[in-house]
Amino acid sequence: MYYGNIKKYDIADGEGVRVTLFVSGCTNHCLNCFQPETWDFNYGKPYTKETEDEIIEALKAPYISGLTLLGGEPFEPENQRELVHLLKRVRDELPNKTIWSYTGFVLDQDLLDGGRKHCEVTDEMLSYLDVLVDGPFIEAKKNISLAFRGSENQRVIDMKKSLKEQEVILYLE
Repeated sequence: MYYGNIKKYDIADGEGVRVTLFVSGCTNHCLNCFQPETWDFNYGKPYTKETEDEIIEALKAPYISGLTLLGGEPFEPENQRELVHLLKRVRDELPNKTIWSYTGFVLDQDLLDGGRKHCEVTDEMLSYLDVLVDGPFIEAKKNISLAFRGSENQRVIDMKKSLKEQEVILYLE
């Protein structure tokens, strides 16, 4: 897996001050994507054990609320297979930090069992998330007044409640 950027002080992509990992690779190719360079699975730098250690170290700061995954697309299966290890490590070593992820896929259509991007680690990866912002960016539904999303079709989902209730429960309306 490759990544395009790590932001260690991000206030735009989730609640509080966050560490944000922008992974590379995306097959969604949303019109007017804010980072089309990340569609290339080989964009940026290789993700290594040292990269993971750098993220964990940055998350240890007491003023950091948690980790956010962006892209590219964290839920491309080849990215999931790497990211699941990072998320498990965050849960094990820093259980008080929240984990958010953005995806251009739709949770109940693409990521749950039987979905087109569901793979052998998807359920585990979803279980580590506190919040999932799902859905492709749609230019015609763009709304800059929305919290933590760019278009009105996107949902900010409470993953802990959603997995428990077996239905999509919104974190924010």
